[in-house]
Amino acid sequence: MLTKTKKAKVIDAVKIHDTDTGSPEVQISILSKRIDELASHLKKNAKDNHSRRGLLQMVADRKAHMKYLEKKSPKRYASLVKKLGLKK
Repeated sequence: MLTKTKKAKVIDAVKIHDTDTGSPEVQISILSKRIDELASHLKKNAKDNHSRRGLLQMVADRKAHMKYLEKKSPKRYASLVKKLGLKK
């Protein structure tokens, strides 16, 4: 689970301005953190199919946000991929 402090750290790493909570960069980074945590949960609990479904939904949501950001601003997209260590 993503606690408030973990979420704040993730937001601080990629925010564009001081009150940024909804930019594509922030949303993608929060989703990436949640995906990482859920993936580690599923390694321990392989039969948890409900969580697996949620993971797949989050991955699809992150992909849609990344596609939007790549279309709107390729420069911001490239810097975010580099920051988060994501592959295209």
